[in-house]
Amino acid sequence: MRGMRRRESAGADPVEGEQAPPKVPVRRMLALAVPEWRRLAAATVFLVVGGAASLAWPQVVRVLIDAAVAGGAETLNRAVLAMALIFAVQGVAVAFRYYLFSVAGERIVTRLRESVFGAVIEQEIGFFDLRKTGELTSRLTSDATVVQNTVSVNLSMGLRNSVLLVGGLTLLIASSPRLTLLMLALVPPVAVGAVVVGRKMSKIAREAQDALARANEAAEEVIAGIRTVRSFSREEAETERYSERVWESFRVSRRRIRVMAIFVGVMTMAAFGSVAAVLWFGGRMVMTGELTVGELTSFILYTLIVAMALSALADLWSDFARARGASERIFELLDREPVVDQGSGEIIDAVTGRVEFAGVSFAYPVRPDVRVLHDINLELEPGTVTALVGPSGAGKSTVAALVLRLYDPDEGAVLLDGQDLKELDARWLRTRIGTVAQEPVLFSTTIAANIRYGRPDATDSEVEDAANAAHAHDFIVDLPDGYSTEVGERGVRLSGGQKQRVAIARALLKDPPILILDEATSSLDAESESLVQDALERLMTDRTSLVIAHRLSTVKNADRVVVLDGGMVAEAGVHDELMVADGLYRRLVSRQLVEA
Repeated sequence: MRGMRRRESAGADPVEGEQAPPKVPVRRMLALAVPEWRRLAAATVFLVVGGAASLAWPQVVRVLIDAAVAGGAETLNRAVLAMALIFAVQGVAVAFRYYLFSVAGERIVTRLRESVFGAVIEQEIGFFDLRKTGELTSRLTSDATVVQNTVSVNLSMGLRNSVLLVGGLTLLIASSPRLTLLMLALVPPVAVGAVVVGRKMSKIAREAQDALARANEAAEEVIAGIRTVRSFSREEAETERYSERVWESFRVSRRRIRVMAIFVGVMTMAAFGSVAAVLWFGGRMVMTGELTVGELTSFILYTLIVAMALSALADLWSDFARARGASERIFELLDREPVVDQGSGEIIDAVTGRVEFAGVSFAYPVRPDVRVLHDINLELEPGTVTALVGPSGAGKSTVAALVLRLYDPDEGAVLLDGQDLKELDARWLRTRIGTVAQEPVLFSTTIAANIRYGRPDATDSEVEDAANAAHAHDFIVDLPDGYSTEVGERGVRLSGGQKQRVAIARALLKDPPILILDEATSSLDAESESLVQDALERLMTDRTSLVIAHRLSTVKNADRVVVLDGGMVAEAGVHDELMVADGLYRRLVSRQLVEA
């Protein structure tokens, strides 16, 4: 198509609805460690060295005890020196193993959080309407940490105890096959128990993670709205709400702990019961001369090593089950394709700014059965100002959201210069649209960075020019740090009017062909409103401007006024024409609903 270029994305086609949780999270969890294979390989070498040292010293104990019984002082001395050397090697190997596995784990979880955040932020706005902030931050924090432990420290411990288990069993068989068979008689039922308990633990672990996410949701909501909570004296009620959710998480976790406690207890009894059996049967073999005291001692030490390795692996199995539950949520986010593809589609070389709604109907994903817009037909001509007015809930902000392609219409199409927005690159589209909201959102950084948000490459002089045009420069330079002043979370260190003017400066600096103003002067006093209105009029010159307004002063000079009611266009025309007609617009004005 003429005047168009296509920007391709490497992603798959958008998929409607939710993606199923991964079927093989175990394999995917382990795949997270692949980028760290060199570091993990080096750590594994030290792990093997440390494991070998752990398996070597019982042999030295055997020699030492037999030498002591036989009175061999020289052999005894050499055995002690060998043991000291083995422990020194083991200490160095353990230190390097721990360091390398831990660093690898931190790098893995950093990349994982980066990937999850990137996947989350790419989702369509409807995705966020259906989820709470606390739930998503829980995926980034607690769930990612659980997975990190599995693919780093727990992986290290699992490998270490597997080496000790296999090596210990091998040496036990070499020492006394009869005693080893006696000890191994208890292993099969323990293994079957581990599988059964692991499946149950995975289910409970997911429930626990979900319960914790709900508690995080409540905390996030209250902290973000602390001023409202304080204004209504609801601290005690909100504390009780959070307590209910966090204790719900505790109750689920207690179920997990109860199951694991029984399993670990039974396994420990079995493991150390085998030690008792070995002591009894091995003692009889010493009495008959089939074993020396040193050989029995080393056998018992290996039995303890194997028993402790089995116990540790059972504990790690519990953590592994928790990680499976957490990883399902993480991979679900990583695999989900946004309904609105952000990075592919066509771009228009020269935007004239003509926006058209052609038979648009829409319902929000969170309430799909409630239509907000019904068969809307609307045209925004290039270089003109269109004012949207109407009672609360009429659909004014929804129209603006569809222009920004925060959502796609259920029926009909929104067109830019005759091109369906669904066919355009969503990211590129939003670079051509400037917005000033009724309640502007500022980020916890400097004033200059907030103004520069839409144009990161803007110079300091361009930032100041935009601030001057928005009548914000004077109050900014009066602040202790000027343009370097930190605005705090959500701009809390600035007044409402100051935040509004910074937001207007941000839109001015972006210099877009299409402008959306959602009652941009609502937070200003009369004097500031007059100054900013002048700036907005200059901003709206030669642009396609959509103004959502409740004040007569904002709409009376618009090129066209569109009155929405119940999600439909009730009236359209200029101010004077609509005042003559005895319709909704006149009634709104007469009730001073849009009067400044």
